[in-house]
Amino acid sequence: MGQESNHSRRDLLKGMAAAGSSMAAVPRRAKGSPRPSSKPNLLLLMSDQHRGDCVGADGNRAIHTPNLDEIARGGALFKQAYTATPSCVPARAALLTGLSPWHHGLLGMDGWPIPPHYPTELPRALKDAGYYTIGIGKMEFGPIRTTGHGFDLMIHDETADTFRTDYTSWFLSKAPNLDPLAVGLNWNAFGAKPYPFPERLHPTHWTGETAVRFLRTYKRPEPFFLKVSFIAPHSPYTPPDRCLRQYANADLPKAFTGNWDARFKSRSGPGTDIWHGDLDARQVHDSRAGYYGSVSFVDEQIGRILETLDQRGWMGETLILYTTDHGDMLGDHYLWRKCQPYQSDLRIPLLVRWPQGLVSAKRGQVISEVVELRDVLPTFVEGAGGSVRSRIDGSGLLSLIRGKTSGWRQTLELEHDVCYSPTVHWNALTDGHIKYIFHAYDGWEQLFDLDRDPQEQTDLAADPAHAALLRQWRERMIGKLAERGPEYVKNGKLMLRPERMPISPNYPREEVETFLLDHGIRKYRY
Repeated sequence: MGQESNHSRRDLLKGMAAAGSSMAAVPRRAKGSPRPSSKPNLLLLMSDQHRGDCVGADGNRAIHTPNLDEIARGGALFKQAYTATPSCVPARAALLTGLSPWHHGLLGMDGWPIPPHYPTELPRALKDAGYYTIGIGKMEFGPIRTTGHGFDLMIHDETADTFRTDYTSWFLSKAPNLDPLAVGLNWNAFGAKPYPFPERLHPTHWTGETAVRFLRTYKRPEPFFLKVSFIAPHSPYTPPDRCLRQYANADLPKAFTGNWDARFKSRSGPGTDIWHGDLDARQVHDSRAGYYGSVSFVDEQIGRILETLDQRGWMGETLILYTTDHGDMLGDHYLWRKCQPYQSDLRIPLLVRWPQGLVSAKRGQVISEVVELRDVLPTFVEGAGGSVRSRIDGSGLLSLIRGKTSGWRQTLELEHDVCYSPTVHWNALTDGHIKYIFHAYDGWEQLFDLDRDPQEQTDLAADPAHAALLRQWRERMIGKLAERGPEYVKNGKLMLRPERMPISPNYPREEVETFLLDHGIRKYRY
């Protein structure tokens, strides 16, 4: 869609500057724009597999994210933002429902889809509040097109080769002799290569361009809720060549190791989609160059979206939130991909910029309270002037932006069912300062002081000097999991769980199975 962009450094920086400066003040309304509503427009920007430490505003000096940095400077950065279950489907279920993993029912990625309907869902709640709702890019709903969850319109790009997405159809209309999936790397490969086709065909560019065209042509009288969901920087790391070269010789953060992770040094397999293995420093750097280039390319598209929002005169009346579903280990502790209980995977970017008049608060805040993807739904619903009609676990972030921290959660439960191996099966608990991890396969416990050791290099669990602290956090975990029954806690002790437990009793299994059969699907596989 659209013409291929001019890639000269001068024009690129000019475009970034325009997008950044557009947020410094409230611009005049563009000629021909719809009459303003009393409600703000709502813009949810998200990516897939974006580490919390890979944003310039978070303190990373190596990465180039000027547009995300501007959102942070014009709003708030949540320094302790987490995903409770670090893989795509359960994380996006939390964002959709405002619920914890136990309550939305998805505890891992074992083939169960997001159910076709929950009592409260973000786009449906906003539609009920008077919004036109549109989703562009990766939704992770399945089977595709069988349910809209309250979206008036969805324009898909999904990570699957089993059905035709809107992006795939568009790609083939532009390049019928090319295969959009033939990028030289498989889906979870650790390597990096430049995108082999013209940049205008890249899925990241398509997602950004589709969002830009929606904004340029929107003329409906109601305010909009626009969700723009990029698949990058999820592997394969195949940004445009110019973005890859930007980091090829850069001084990038090196993978870190600790006093506990030697068990992960050997490769988990001979392929390029390993989940653990000690690769040489050159390969780690090259992987990170591809990942960083992918993040920067997403940032460029976000800049185009913000610039278009500004051109329509809507920057000062739009609530903007950026986040992701989970991080990426990228070789830290010899681990790759996702599903792990460590900060590289659990801590995510979460940035909020509010419109004029919605919140009276200082801009450029860095907020340290522990927040999670379940908090996105109530944040947008509050911004829309709506109400949540059923019980949820999330809380609106606007109260923290206003400085009202009383009653905020003290700890956050984290978990993931079996992934890659029976040994990857864990529950964790954190307050943003300490993290306790219980590995359900064999009872291995870990304890980290995140204030002094944010890279989790020193496991304190075996240190007698921290025995009392370990016992305190173990008891906290027991208290949190006791409600789940004897499979989790029995006779006051945490129980081993060597078998898969991908869904909780709250997952509507019979409803989902009936739904799949009604659509001719015997076994759901994304």
